[in-house]
Amino acid sequence: MNEPELPPDGRPVDVYLGLLRIRMDTEDYELLLSVVEPVLRAIEEERLPAFDFALDESHAEGLPQEIRDEAALVIATAVTGRLDNEVIELHIDETGPVRVVTDAVTASDPARLGEIADYIRERQRMNDELRGIAEVSGLPTDL
Repeated sequence: MNEPELPPDGRPVDVYLGLLRIRMDTEDYELLLSVVEPVLRAIEEERLPAFDFALDESHAEGLPQEIRDEAALVIATAVTGRLDNEVIELHIDETGPVRVVTDAVTASDPARLGEIADYIRERQRMNDELRGIAEVSGLPTDL
């Protein structure tokens, strides 16, 4: 999605991208667009579910953390229609630091953040269990 192709209908994601274009260096903004463009198209065409997005590893490899965070926020804005999303880092003993995107209210609520951390721990436990089953069964383990 090139800048001229962005519809001027005031969608929150377009507003957010406009703000980023003003705030970011041109090179960084173009890099950001190259990362989020395929996801935004897929969302617009309703080709992806509206949950659990992850950046394509081929694009994410070597990206500065600031660009990764902004890409996550752009995608979250496209999915939720909200401009108050935040990237937070949860420190989870079993997996190490995990960055997640959530709304501002949740980001400031320690109880909710604890629930999110518990969910991540449970998901990691299940993934480890499935990897073990796959390994014993001779199946690929790259879940």
